[in-house]
Amino acid sequence: MVNFFKKPLLIILSLALVLTLYVNPGKVDASIDLDADAAILIDAESGKILYQKSIDSILPIASMTKMMSQYLIFEAVENGTISWDQEVPISEFVRDLSRNTTLSNVYLRQDFSYTVRDLYESVTIYSANASMIALTELIAGSESEFVRMMNAKAEELGLTDYEFVNSTGLNNSDLNGNHPEGTGADAENVMSARATAQLAYHLVNDYPEVLETASIPKKEFTAHPEDEAVLMENWNWMVSGIKPDLERFAYDGIEGLKTGSTSTAGAAFTGVAKRGDIRLISVVMRTPTREARFVETAKLLDHGFNHFSKAEIVDAGYAPEGLNILEVAGGKEKEVTVSTVDSLSTIVRNGEEDLYATEIVFGGTALNENGEVVAPFEAGTEVGTLSLVYTGEEEEEFIYTTQRPEVAVVTNEAVEKAGWFSMTMRSIGGFFAGIWNGVADAVKGLFS
Repeated sequence: MVNFFKKPLLIILSLALVLTLYVNPGKVDASIDLDADAAILIDAESGKILYQKSIDSILPIASMTKMMSQYLIFEAVENGTISWDQEVPISEFVRDLSRNTTLSNVYLRQDFSYTVRDLYESVTIYSANASMIALTELIAGSESEFVRMMNAKAEELGLTDYEFVNSTGLNNSDLNGNHPEGTGADAENVMSARATAQLAYHLVNDYPEVLETASIPKKEFTAHPEDEAVLMENWNWMVSGIKPDLERFAYDGIEGLKTGSTSTAGAAFTGVAKRGDIRLISVVMRTPTREARFVETAKLLDHGFNHFSKAEIVDAGYAPEGLNILEVAGGKEKEVTVSTVDSLSTIVRNGEEDLYATEIVFGGTALNENGEVVAPFEAGTEVGTLSLVYTGEEEEEFIYTTQRPEVAVVTNEAVEKAGWFSMTMRSIGGFFAGIWNGVADAVKGLFS
């Protein structure tokens, strides 16, 4: 959430006014019979939690790990550390690992060139493990250093309950003694469902182009012109067009994101789907089978799309009556009107559109310690925020406790700085007003 305030909050005014913009047709039963040890469903835009089950239990995440690795790939491209068309060296370890057919892999050779994009696509579509390690060696010099970057980025993003021990999601025992330094020989990456949703939230919002690749049903990968191409079929069976016998899992609006499966993690999946103006992120962990992770995900997504909708609660240019005027310090005008710069929408349970109050908070560098806007300033100067407060029976929760739908409050007019003469006259007027008030109080006291 963006922090609009660079100084301590000056004025906090709550408007206990519930907006009655819609008719409440009744509350929907939110129960879901979900076969997973842990699960979460959130709104991808706001981070609002729409369903939760054991979301803080720490469990192995298998190849869902690669969402953090993907984040660091995008960040490295954005920072100019690597480029999409850059060639990636293939180490002897990576070459040998790519030949392990018991793991998800595409065959890699040392006598052929692969670009960052080639290997990224094999990671994102086919969860290719050797390709992922090759990219870590390019970006960080070694997988060990890349793992350090993964944990540092998790801390920076504010993830809760995580430990990354490698870049792929494999158990370290699958790496034949070549696991990252400082991690256990049998260690495995772990996170909670909440942390997994937080990671997906950042990946999807910071680098939405990941969904363009994650939704590709299948693509050929050529290791060498002399070799037969590998048909990479997306492990996300909710994507339509992979092959006919998987169409029963296809889901309308699915965009990604990442599957995971190991003996200790069971079958897991982080899903992303969009319908209309709503995008949802779901996580299921430790479902009984690979098929079940998609069946349970469909239940979660159906729950979100069927029981929630996007509602505009506050119009652009809105300010609660009585809180729409601020005093001006040192300006030609003594007051200025304020209002929201944009409308404010949020995802709501159907029938609960009227269970939201507004809270306006004034503060920031444009205001002095008395809560006055200091002249001169332009129209549109930010002076605070207006946020929504849910007034229903159950507490509204977000994946980050600091999240809440809000919009900037700005000045409607510009105010110039008052001239020397005007300020002098105001001071004189204030001086005599003070004397008069003192005399009046004294006289009043004689007759009390």
